[in-house]
Amino acid sequence: MKKHSWHVNIEDYAPLIGDEVLERILHKAHRLRDLRVLHLSSTFYGGGVAEMLSSATLLARSLGIKADWRLIQGSPDFFNVTKKIHNALQGAKINLTELKKEVYEEIVVQNALRMDLTGYDVVVIHDPQPLPLIRHFRRTCPWMWRCHIDLSQPNPEIWEYLRGFINEYDAVILSLPEYAQRIAPPQVSIMPAINPFSLKNAEMGAAEIKDRLEHYGIPDDLPIVVQVSRFDHWKDPEGVIQAFNLARTEVDATLVLLGNVATDDPEGQEVFESLLSRKEERIIILTAEDSALVNALQRRAAVVMQKSLREGFGLTVTEAMWKGAAVVGGNCGGIRHQIEEGINGFLAASVETAAQCLIQLLRDPGRRGEIGRRARETVRQRFLMSRLIEQYLDLFSAFEATFSLNQQRLSASGLPVTVSKP
Repeated sequence: MKKHSWHVNIEDYAPLIGDEVLERILHKAHRLRDLRVLHLSSTFYGGGVAEMLSSATLLARSLGIKADWRLIQGSPDFFNVTKKIHNALQGAKINLTELKKEVYEEIVVQNALRMDLTGYDVVVIHDPQPLPLIRHFRRTCPWMWRCHIDLSQPNPEIWEYLRGFINEYDAVILSLPEYAQRIAPPQVSIMPAINPFSLKNAEMGAAEIKDRLEHYGIPDDLPIVVQVSRFDHWKDPEGVIQAFNLARTEVDATLVLLGNVATDDPEGQEVFESLLSRKEERIIILTAEDSALVNALQRRAAVVMQKSLREGFGLTVTEAMWKGAAVVGGNCGGIRHQIEEGINGFLAASVETAAQCLIQLLRDPGRRGEIGRRARETVRQRFLMSRLIEQYLDLFSAFEATFSLNQQRLSASGLPVTVSKP
């Protein structure tokens, strides 16, 4: 299989997906050749959304789709507000003052004044930060809102406010069917996916792995437990440390918490700093933008954890499973759609359950290997970027040239579709 590459064509996926699927994707792309698609988000790095857009837009380009990716700009005040909105969409409380709304909407207006969106056939707006943009353009093509957040229990106040913007879109794309809400636009479900050829996910030799660990002073004399994620309360790093401390009363291991701070997440640095007091010889807490280190840790780890409390999908789970890791994930959101309990990983809803899973896996290398093999096959079948691109092609094909969504064609596309009244 092809190793790491900065540029990947759909043909590179053939050994993983087979010639029949490859030809099907090529046929669908040919019908949409030269379609101009704009993706608009809030950061180029620091999270799963940016990683997917980076790979997906390039792969679409290789298929003849003219996919562009732009960012909105914002002040610290703006991103403080949008982080609160993000948390509220996952169920947190929010004090939605008129000042917060003004900061949110005015920065979006400023971005709209700087943008020329003419010439596109489809516009895809990602997550809440640029959501109100739709009110500031005379639309000549379909606009879609792609929400990557866990919407299973949104705060009612914030949902009522945002729904006014959402109802102006022509379609809403969610990560899971259960995130569907009572809104006017049709809702389709497209689960995220990974690029198996990226620096973070490509094959890596033992010498390369050892080099990365030594560079950061990470010992490998004991089994390594790893969690890789943004520093975010929803990822429950405190719970990971608690579970590890319970487990190591019975088994020896080293814990590594590796994270980053996304440019649109002002709380990340605060979370990171709050964890530093928990560091010790066998609890290593790092912040680094190093994809090769992520790859090395996930491949070297005896167990990978992702003990999230809320998770729109959880690409770090997908990444670890692709590397054949035994994963213990939080029993929430998209993690439940990736891990089949006891078959290709474990789900843990509490610190105590997570600790028991750790003990079991650390004591049984054979079981870890068996679970890891099943995990990798799950990703090969369901969570590669080729599948995500094909679903986007199906979605774009479902739109008529007259800028109206053809419900019959959308349903025929095979995508999970939910239609509700606002």
